[in-house]
Amino acid sequence: MKQKSLEKIRHSLAHVLALAVKNLYPKAKFGVGPIIENGFYYDIDLGKSLSIESLPKIETEMKKIIKQGLLFKKKELTLKEAKKLFKDLGQSYKVELLKDLEKYGTTDQNEILNIKSKSVKERKKIVIPKTVSVYQTGDFIDLCRGPHIKNTKELPLSFKLIKISGAYWRGKETNSMLQRITGIAFLKEVELKEYLNQIEEAEKRDHRKLGKELELFSFHDEGVGFPFFHPKGMILRNILEDYWKKEHQKSGYQEVKTPILLNKSLWLRSGHWDHYKENMYFTKIDNEDYAIKPMNCPGGMLIYKSSLHSYRDLPLKVGELGLVHRHELSGVLQGLFRVRCFTQDDAHIYMTPEQVKDEIKKVIDLTDKIYKKFGFSYHVELSTKPENSMGSDQIWQKATKSLKEALKEKKIDFIVNKGQGAFYGPKIDFHLKDCLGRTWQCGTIQLDFIMPEKFDLFYIDKQGKRKRPVMLHRTILGSIERFIGILIENYGGEFPLWLAPVQVAVIPIKEKNVSFAKKVFESVQEKDLRAELWSGEDTLSKKIKKAEEQKIPFVLVIGDKEEKSKKVAVRKRKKGDLGAMTITKFCDILLKEIKKQ
Repeated sequence: MKQKSLEKIRHSLAHVLALAVKNLYPKAKFGVGPIIENGFYYDIDLGKSLSIESLPKIETEMKKIIKQGLLFKKKELTLKEAKKLFKDLGQSYKVELLKDLEKYGTTDQNEILNIKSKSVKERKKIVIPKTVSVYQTGDFIDLCRGPHIKNTKELPLSFKLIKISGAYWRGKETNSMLQRITGIAFLKEVELKEYLNQIEEAEKRDHRKLGKELELFSFHDEGVGFPFFHPKGMILRNILEDYWKKEHQKSGYQEVKTPILLNKSLWLRSGHWDHYKENMYFTKIDNEDYAIKPMNCPGGMLIYKSSLHSYRDLPLKVGELGLVHRHELSGVLQGLFRVRCFTQDDAHIYMTPEQVKDEIKKVIDLTDKIYKKFGFSYHVELSTKPENSMGSDQIWQKATKSLKEALKEKKIDFIVNKGQGAFYGPKIDFHLKDCLGRTWQCGTIQLDFIMPEKFDLFYIDKQGKRKRPVMLHRTILGSIERFIGILIENYGGEFPLWLAPVQVAVIPIKEKNVSFAKKVFESVQEKDLRAELWSGEDTLSKKIKKAEEQKIPFVLVIGDKEEKSKKVAVRKRKKGDLGAMTITKFCDILLKEIKKQ
């Protein structure tokens, strides 16, 4: 009940935001204003740009409106009446939505694309609503299903406008750029303060900021949305990938690599050309159409087809750290979280129908093991058949049932996500929870009866007959780049020792200590520990401060005293001075700590 009440409050605050903007900027044109997690937003065409400094002024106007006790009045209108109303009000974006509603029975862009791909006969079955509801609050009238509270006085003042950003109308970069004003809202002031503190902490942990400070990666105008990994970032990435490879080898996976460019006929066969084309990049080779792969699975199936398989070979587990490219709008790019090229830790499992449930459970176990290595808890969602899908209802029901039964046998609670499956099969998604309580969708298990049919995959059964295998598509980390971003923010850049790009900074106090410091540095490296020798001219205090800023776990300080005793003065991140010890003892401590992690 509390959640429903909060959603109604946030929805109503979106309308109050629009009214406040209308009062302050009478010529404003309004797009849409939905609720989102923890708050609401409204996309508005103001004819000019606002800055973040404008938000307090709008917020003050909102609080003034709330105190006026304005009613949320609902009215039902025919489509014709609604179009005339919003045309008279000069609200062209609302008129556009109504025209789509009149033509397609929906305003959702994905649903409209799906309808456009249907036959004339199928399109005749579309149900067009006879009426629509509008809500009026003061001088602001909105096309809206509701529900809303009755009176603005019922709204809490525990809300805050936090951001102004650009947003293309209906997500199309060929459309007008609107200004999205985002707010957060809670039932109590204390909840608002807690969330604002969380935002402040998240800003400190922002992976884009830390990525630059820790010299891990960068982005450049010469390749918008394409990350550049620096030497330390590559060390982190390689540690992550090496761990992934080791765990997968132990679990019976074989590693492959597929080409980044494949021709049009392959993508037509896989269904990506019809279902995913808007997210792909294209080129021509020898006057033939090619696409840069947005997914690894079609190439993996060609490898499967290249040799004959017996039932004795199954399950066949094949993994690939495959680089994929997807066209993302510039407005949604967000550091490593949303990029245009990324590496998926893909794996494909080919199996007999009898092996399906056991293999799903094994993937769940491996996923659980890997997430625990990083200290993540998670929840699970089961996504079912989307509208834009391939295959019969019978196949989808069979696949969905197998996923459900595997989860139940593993005694894992799950949420059903209706209509959010992949176009070729239902899926299990794993949502990680970080130290700030935020969730991130990373791992996925997709059960696929469709692709083996489309690619004519088969194996020879006990009777010597050709049989169709079932296929699991799965990732655990998801996108390597995105997972690195999540790790940076979860740890605040203070990586556990086994993940730290630089584990030890060796710092000589004086020029004459450099020779011994170099021997110490070499001894540490011989133990396969990652170290840097800082023999520059900065003072000791500046070097120690730099090591703290770089979040290096250990610092070894070497002066005359240490050189004479053949020991090192050890400092540990956040714990300070640990005293002097021999190099052997120091290295043993680190290796034991790494082993525990």
